[in-house]
Amino acid sequence: MKRLILAAMLATGLAGAAHADDALKSAIAGEHRAAANKARDTYRHPYETLTFFGIKPTMTVIELSPGGGWYTEILAPYLRDQGKLYGAVPDAESRGGKAFRDRMAANGAVYGKVTPVQFAPPDSIALGAPNSVDMVVTFRNLHNWLGNGDDAVLTVLKEAHKVLKPGGVLGVVEHRLPAKMTQDAKASSGYMHEAYVIRMAERAGFKLAAKSEVNANPKDTADHEKGVWSLPPVLTNKDKDREKYLAIGESDRMTLKFVKQ
Repeated sequence: MKRLILAAMLATGLAGAAHADDALKSAIAGEHRAAANKARDTYRHPYETLTFFGIKPTMTVIELSPGGGWYTEILAPYLRDQGKLYGAVPDAESRGGKAFRDRMAANGAVYGKVTPVQFAPPDSIALGAPNSVDMVVTFRNLHNWLGNGDDAVLTVLKEAHKVLKPGGVLGVVEHRLPAKMTQDAKASSGYMHEAYVIRMAERAGFKLAAKSEVNANPKDTADHEKGVWSLPPVLTNKDKDREKYLAIGESDRMTLKFVKQ
């Protein structure tokens, strides 16, 4: 019996290895990635996060508000040959939109097939044709949209729902506020209740498929003087309590997978 159990365990392990996404691992390990970005892998867990969402190299993916392009560094080479990546960013005249486009243009070998889509909620949110993409992902952005109210969050989520194919996935990572703490109307601390995010996504038509604790950080109490920005990498308080915040690390984060019905 023990031999049978051992054999089954070995078979399961081999099967798991066979299903490892080597292309994703290669993109994460790529020399094109900035050293400072790679150093944050220990907090952001890109391989575990993206495989939890169910990403495949053949997918058409929209990344909402990629900011400095931390995840774009990984998604662009991963999707380059078989899939398609759209970066939902402000127009080319804006600071963020220009910076994103300049970065894409500076390394065509990696980013040459990334297509910008104008996206600046609440004014500009159109992401594309209905039922046209396989996955929409967003990392630590919902609190920014909530600055314009619940309707702004709901409008973005509804647009994501519209553009996804039936069965398509919305992947969300966001700073998590403990349920016992009060979330202000604009999430000015950067933290949000997980229950709120789920409720808004469900109102937009999504079904919660799964939760992951891969980006959880139990050291984060979410009650910092200047919100989530007190923590690395921003460390907005500079030298004040610097060692304390470094010891905590990056924020506690919810990681949620939603599916379009």
